[in-house]
Amino acid sequence: MLDVDITGRVGQLDLEARFNSRGGVTSLFGQSGAGKTTLTNMIAGLIKPLSGHITVNGTTLFDANKNINLSVQARRIGHVFQDARLFPHLSVASNLTYARWAGRRPGTRDMAEVVDLLGLGGLLERKPGTLSGGERQRVAIGRALLSDPRLLIMDEPLANLDQARRNDILPYLDRLCVEAGIPILYVSHSIEEVARLSNTLVILSDGRTPAFGPVADMLARTDLGRATGRHEASALLEGTVTRCDPDWGLTDVDIGGATLQIPDMAAVPGDAVRLRIRARDVALAVKPPEGLSIRNAFAATIRSISSESGPYAEILCSVSGQVLRARITRASVADLDLHTGKDVTVLIKSVAIDRRQRAPALSDTATGEDFAG
Repeated sequence: MLDVDITGRVGQLDLEARFNSRGGVTSLFGQSGAGKTTLTNMIAGLIKPLSGHITVNGTTLFDANKNINLSVQARRIGHVFQDARLFPHLSVASNLTYARWAGRRPGTRDMAEVVDLLGLGGLLERKPGTLSGGERQRVAIGRALLSDPRLLIMDEPLANLDQARRNDILPYLDRLCVEAGIPILYVSHSIEEVARLSNTLVILSDGRTPAFGPVADMLARTDLGRATGRHEASALLEGTVTRCDPDWGLTDVDIGGATLQIPDMAAVPGDAVRLRIRARDVALAVKPPEGLSIRNAFAATIRSISSESGPYAEILCSVSGQVLRARITRASVADLDLHTGKDVTVLIKSVAIDRRQRAPALSDTATGEDFAG
C-alpha cells in the first residue's frame, strides 16, 4: 500500500500530489517538467514537503501534522536511476551486495533468488565496464532489491537505453513486477512501458495529479489527452491465450468472447495477457466487412464520442465487457452516423498488436479518483 498526499515547492514548481494504490506497480506518468523527480525525491526523503503525509504499507514516512519525517536511511527505499551508478572497480557480485553492507542491514532476500530473477548468473565476476546498458540496469535493480527496501522507486530506468536494449530488459521487468513482493513506484514518460508494467497509473501534469486509478481505466479516458499525449492514446485489453498456430505464427487470445490473433507472441495456452491497442490502429465499420486482410473483426457498441473542434474524434467502444478506444475523423463519424449506443464492427490489424505489448494481466490492486489541486 502506497498513500501519498503532499504539497511542496521546489524552485518555480508548486507540487500538489495525491494518490494511493494497494500494491503491485504504481506508475507515475508525466511529460518532462511535470514534477516526477521532485515528487519521488519527496517520497525518498531527499526533499521535505510543506504539508501532508506519505505512508508505505502502514509505515508513516512523513506526516507534517504529527511532526514525522524519517531519514533517508530509515525510510528503506531502494532507488534505481536512469544511469546504473555502479562502482566500476567492483565486480557485479560486489556491487549487488554493497548497499546491504553499507546500510548494515540483515537482508531478508536471498541473493541467489535475485540473481535468478534478473538473469545475472553469468555476470557475477565481471566488472561494470564490460556490461551492456541493459545488463548494468539489471545489476542496479538487483542491488536495490538486496538493500531490503520497503518500497522500490524506479526512476525512468530505461530512458538511457536504445530500443534493442529496452526490449532485452523488459521481460526481466515483467517478472520483477510480479515476483518482487514489494510495492514499486515506476516513473516514466513512456506510455508503452507503464501500460505493460503497471497496476495503478498516476497522471502528473504541471505539479498536479489530476487523476489516478487502474491503468486500463486511465488509458481509456478521453479527458486526459493533454497529460498523456494524444499520439499515444490507447486502451488495454485483458485476455487468455487459447491457441498457438506455429504454421502461421499467430496466437489466439480470448478477450471475453471475441478472439484476437496476435503475431509472434511468446506465450502458451492458458497464459493471462494484457494487450495495448493504440487508438490510431482501430477502425470502425457499420456492418461486418468481407474480403479484407484484417484478421481481427468483432462486434462492439459505442459507449461515447468526444466532442472536439479538430479533425479527429475519440470514440470509446464496449467489447466483451472491456473498453477499446478508436480515433477516427469527425467526417467519418458524420458519414457513418455514429452515435452512442450504436453497434459497430471493430477492425484491428494483427500487425498493429506488437508482441512487445504483452504484459502481466491486470489485477484488482488499485483505487482511483480524480483530484484537482
